[in-house]
Amino acid sequence: MPAELSRVSAQQSTRPFDRPPLNTPQHPRSTPMTVNRQWLLAARPDGMIGRQNFAYAETPVPELQDDCVLVKNLYLSFDPTQRNWMIDKPGYLPPVAIGEVMRAGSVGEVVGSRHADFSVGDLVQTAGGWQDYALVAPGQGPVGLNKLPPGVSPEMMLSVLGITGLTAYFGLLEHGQPSAGDTVLVSGAAGATGSIVGQIAKLKGCRVVGIAGGPDKCQWLMDNAGFDAVIDYKNNDVDAQIGHHCPDKWDIYFDNVGGTILEAALNHLNLYSRVVLCGAISGYNATEPVPGPVNLMNLITNRGRMQGFIILDYLPRAMEAISELMAWVAAGDIVYQVDLQAGFKNIPSTLQRLYTGQNTGKQLLKLDPAP
Repeated sequence: MPAELSRVSAQQSTRPFDRPPLNTPQHPRSTPMTVNRQWLLAARPDGMIGRQNFAYAETPVPELQDDCVLVKNLYLSFDPTQRNWMIDKPGYLPPVAIGEVMRAGSVGEVVGSRHADFSVGDLVQTAGGWQDYALVAPGQGPVGLNKLPPGVSPEMMLSVLGITGLTAYFGLLEHGQPSAGDTVLVSGAAGATGSIVGQIAKLKGCRVVGIAGGPDKCQWLMDNAGFDAVIDYKNNDVDAQIGHHCPDKWDIYFDNVGGTILEAALNHLNLYSRVVLCGAISGYNATEPVPGPVNLMNLITNRGRMQGFIILDYLPRAMEAISELMAWVAAGDIVYQVDLQAGFKNIPSTLQRLYTGQNTGKQLLKLDPAP
């Protein structure tokens, strides 16, 4: 990793930086605590999630066990799919149980280890959940336990090199199968996944049109991420604007939103087009079922393909994506944004930011030390 690359402030385009080890004067090693702060799922959501869905608790720090690692969480990742994990409904992962620590990706420091592959002081990525300390058995759980590559910050590991970056990489390349000259339409384009999708598509020689909410997000996509055109869904007729910005229609639609925007997109697909179904955040907090698109017949007449995917299927190939994404970021070919909140008490409200459109780029939170 080039040493000259340096960190820039959160909520701006971010690149890798050389982070001092946690046992240096800049990052003094934490003194082990006896109390483990936690946020537990207290009630299933009905409509918009809020503080009422979670309960604060304090428990003893887990005791280290054989073949396990004790991780002190430093940063938490917030992802739209967390809302789906709160529903008592079978999915690609079991729902979070009432009274259970809320599931979340994290980066932390190893503070205790009885596993040969991990040492105290290692920075690791895992699914540590909404708590200070997590006892992790390497090789188990949805994402396992992985050391951060040298020179990679926690912010970078949880954004462009994390689940959102991997989702963009495999979703576009494996399911969208872009070719030079294709037109790629991306909804949720200013989000952590959508913005990376558009930039990878540009690297593959595609013309990219994004759909985002608000002039600031749209301007960032044009000025920083290099999109060819952006549609502000909050202030424009999306259907008409897709027709305007995609005069030859689109070949790939990467959908993070669903609902009426998906329906508008399906009015403008080319022959043999591909729809990549990544998410449907527009309906996650709905109290009534969201109507599906009424124009699915367009897929038949245009011989299009619409397919959903889950990034967990590609985790065995994660290093393939991480290596290429790191090279693109180092070369300045991909930029990304991090929205960094702080404070353990702010964890529930930080998740809510995803569904109100407050976040800019990847939503993260830095934990404060327990009192």
